[in-house]
Amino acid sequence: MNTLTLDGRALAVLHDGTDIEPALSPRPYLHPVRTRSGTVVTERRPADHLHHFGLSVAVPDVSGTSFWGGRTFTRERGSVLLDNHGRQRHLSWLELGEDRRVELLSWTDPGGAELLREERTVRAAGLDEHTWVLDVRTELSNTSGRELSIGSPATNGRPGAGYGGLFWRAPLAATPPAVTGAGGLRGEEALHGSRAEWLAMAGTGDDGGPWTLLFLQPGEHTDPWFLRALEYPGVGPALAWDTRLPLPEGAHLRRRLRVAVRDGHTGAARELEDLAASARTLP
Repeated sequence: MNTLTLDGRALAVLHDGTDIEPALSPRPYLHPVRTRSGTVVTERRPADHLHHFGLSVAVPDVSGTSFWGGRTFTRERGSVLLDNHGRQRHLSWLELGEDRRVELLSWTDPGGAELLREERTVRAAGLDEHTWVLDVRTELSNTSGRELSIGSPATNGRPGAGYGGLFWRAPLAATPPAVTGAGGLRGEEALHGSRAEWLAMAGTGDDGGPWTLLFLQPGEHTDPWFLRALEYPGVGPALAWDTRLPLPEGAHLRRRLRVAVRDGHTGAARELEDLAASARTLP
């Protein structure tokens, strides 16, 4: 367990995931992630989805191996629990600073064979007195010696369930969070599956503290957004929204997610646009 700090304040805790049960696909994750004032904006092992762990890189189907956890959707039998769960194992720290961590990970199948090698970078950066930004980069390399492909429940026959990749699980509250996107998009139905330049979620923590999370993809790739707000609060760019993503032998897959973590509710369109612009232009 490591702590990501900024200006002497603990903002996120990194876990290695070795205490996660095999059926939940053990993997490193960040939780709790906090606002500057201390409000927790992630959730771990919620009752509705025990395999959700704060912010993690979770992929439900890498050529049949689940790095998501829980049940797998199949065309023949629907959602069933299979003995197909992989594991992400920490190999080494390539960089270990107070506000930046670079980690090398091995993704192995149920038999222990390595499918992917990952270099993951997490960094905290200050934006203003109410806001900080979490920047996560992942580079997945196919080390299996064969061609792999990434899928999702959607590619396996469940429409709209294209989840998988960098995924943020926010805390469940009595009132669902409000969700807003670039271009005036509002609500889960409008934003789910969209390629909005940014997506914002505003909710309330267990301590009553209001929070806003603004998500954007600053890298060269922009994937559709997987979004849940009414059933539970969860956000992530979808690697395989409706089509399997091939990953040839020796190939590299790079993705990046930047999240502005802000105290208070920021609902005005102009204010959100300014927040997105400031977060995007951070070095």
